[in-house]
Amino acid sequence: MTIEALKNDFCVCRLKSKDNVSLDEFTFLSITDEEISLVCAEKNVPNDTETVEKGWRGFRIKGVLDFSLIGILSRISDILAKGNIGIFAVSTYNTDYIFVKKESFGRALELLKANDYDVI
Repeated sequence: MTIEALKNDFCVCRLKSKDNVSLDEFTFLSITDEEISLVCAEKNVPNDTETVEKGWRGFRIKGVLDFSLIGILSRISDILAKGNIGIFAVSTYNTDYIFVKKESFGRALELLKANDYDVI
């Protein structure tokens, strides 16, 4: 399985409103009955953000994942957990994205390579 490292620095935000969200590439917006959450490139943080945690890097599982596939995200999170690396995961219709703190990014990719993932 191929893992693609994303080039942007990301942040995780809690918003008061979705009104000023820039729907640029790599924007993940979630709206529930309890909160509005946003994962976006650091350069695209809205001004009216309630809480921001910067310093994340991301990678995605390359290709379209069929819904019948089981344990893909579980295996990756287990590898990183054993390396003492926390994750923030986002799933889309096609694939999964995993975010780790910037200082753990290189180590995360090394661990995945050591566990037979092709990292590009």
